Amino acid sequence: MEFSWDFTPVLQNYPVLLKGVGMTALLWLIAFPVSMLIGFFISLATGSHNRLAVAIGRSYVELFRNTPVMIQLIWFFYAFPILTGQQLTPIVAALCGLVLNASAYCSEIFRGGMASVPNGQWEGARALGMSRQQLMRRVIVPQVFARMLPAFTNRGIELAKNTSIASVIAVQELMYQGRALSAAFYRPLEILTAVGIIYFLLIYPGSYLASRLEKRFALRA
Repeated sequence: MEFSWDFTPVLQNYPVLLKGVGMTALLWLIAFPVSMLIGFFISLATGSHNRLAVAIGRSYVELFRNTPVMIQLIWFFYAFPILTGQQLTPIVAALCGLVLNASAYCSEIFRGGMASVPNGQWEGARALGMSRQQLMRRVIVPQVFARMLPAFTNRGIELAKNTSIASVIAVQELMYQGRALSAAFYRPLEILTAVGIIYFLLIYPGSYLASRLEKRFALRA
């Protein structure tokens, strides 16, 4: 049986796909910086001398790194309201799952970056009378930022792909719109192929940037 490609539904409904692209971008633009911020504070907790803070930080990281992000999104949408009596909107539930998952990985990136700084620099900064906040801001973060940048770029790429999972709780991002059009027009091959191409066009620039950064910093090492 011969198959005839027909992208007419894609061309006729491109505003629907563009709407999905906008929602995908919104999820990413909120989730990624918030994940980095939370991850930074979690890394401070896991690297502190307070045993309780270390235990809480490590528990946070292991919980959200070792459970699937899809389960986390679904949990916040379906299970969280049972505990609290408050129903989260699909977007808020999706952001909760995406942020908590990504922040656990970001925490490990920060922790690894800070651990790469020689102990002598930590001790020297303390000898100068710097507080921990001053030490982090003036000495540690400026040094490790370049080392962590490729890893954060890769984490951003992974987060962009994970936004497609939000379609399972009816967030109208790109994957959701693609599935809806496929069901409406019975042309899943063409529509989902177009969705895949759009994801590639959105994500590849970041992937290319990550590879360039890795090569650049490898040459400096």
